Amino acid sequence: MTKIAGQDNCVCLSGEQYAQCCGRFHSGASDAATAEQLMRSRYSAFVLLDAGYLRRTWHPDNAPADIEPDPGIGWRRLDIVSTSRGGPLDSEGTVEFKAYFRQGGERGIHHEVSRFVRQDRRWYYIDGDVLA
Repeated sequence: MTKIAGQDNCVCLSGEQYAQCCGRFHSGASDAATAEQLMRSRYSAFVLLDAGYLRRTWHPDNAPADIEPDPGIGWRRLDIVSTSRGGPLDSEGTVEFKAYFRQGGERGIHHEVSRFVRQDRRWYYIDGDVLA
């Protein structure tokens, strides 16, 4: 897994330092309080090739057998387009996002509406609809 220093800005582009943002979730120090925080931390896990975190945050009923981020994809930017519910007191929520990447010299955008569920005070990724 690629590491970044705790004083570096988080790769989810929240404006916070990694240690205070997604780093605390990746290390297991705390759980995401909202679906958007989980979305940002999962994006960061893809950037940092942290398959273990992706496994832990994917709902067990929907998780694929093999979760391995592709090291050939260079994730560049995350834009949160919208959120619906997904707050600290909600039991479900959605996050629409655009994740910009480069792969093999080509640029691309992964545009998705992701669904999340909160069980036992913990958010999990369920699945998502990829948009054109």
